[in-house]
Amino acid sequence: MRITVINPNTSRAMTAKIAAAARGVAGPDVEIVAVCPESGPAAIESHTDEAFAAVAVIDLIERDLAHGGSDGYVLACFGDPGLDAARELVDVPVVGIAEAAMHVAALTGRSFAVVTTLSRTLGRAEDLLVRYGMTSACVSLAGTGIPVLELEDTTSAAFDVIAEECERAVREDRADSIVLGCAGMADLCHALGARVGVPVVDGVAAAVGLVAGMARMGVGTSKRDEYATPPRRGQLVG
Repeated sequence: MRITVINPNTSRAMTAKIAAAARGVAGPDVEIVAVCPESGPAAIESHTDEAFAAVAVIDLIERDLAHGGSDGYVLACFGDPGLDAARELVDVPVVGIAEAAMHVAALTGRSFAVVTTLSRTLGRAEDLLVRYGMTSACVSLAGTGIPVLELEDTTSAAFDVIAEECERAVREDRADSIVLGCAGMADLCHALGARVGVPVVDGVAAAVGLVAGMARMGVGTSKRDEYATPPRRGQLVG
């Protein structure tokens, strides 16, 4: 089985970190291929960045399809950019990391909190909570003020800031688990869980597990209507 993990920003260091997290949960029969675009935003931190990220997701999937395609795809950005478009392109599983993390967290207890990077991204997280039917399960959303690219350095002070916000969510908001709101936090997951004392869910690992499970079940993306293969872009009428 081959799963392609798409990091829609251009950071190769973050792509390598995401690949390591994905391979850490993939079975021995799963090949993980992690890719990122050659051009575009270095970090996805705004609606404008997400628009470019969605285009990158489509381009990287089309490139992969030109070489035979994969058994499933993971979108490794917490805004799940381009998710619907990606599902139009393939009939195999496509899962975003926010979608996966929220669903897995909802299985760990009655409530969860989302801890992410910049506060300006919280509106998008709220939108996704509504979309995924998770508003009643999520007890809080918090931005740490840490820019995405600062997470490339795992020895930075970012860990303590994130850990303190996780502890606050458990103590004050009574969160049963924590969802990490950025793919760049993937390598912090186990250390945070040990410090905070509740399950901490990394969306990259969650999405890889879900995609692999769906692929083994033979469950892919429905082509019945909305996610049917789109017309060629050159045939679209403006």
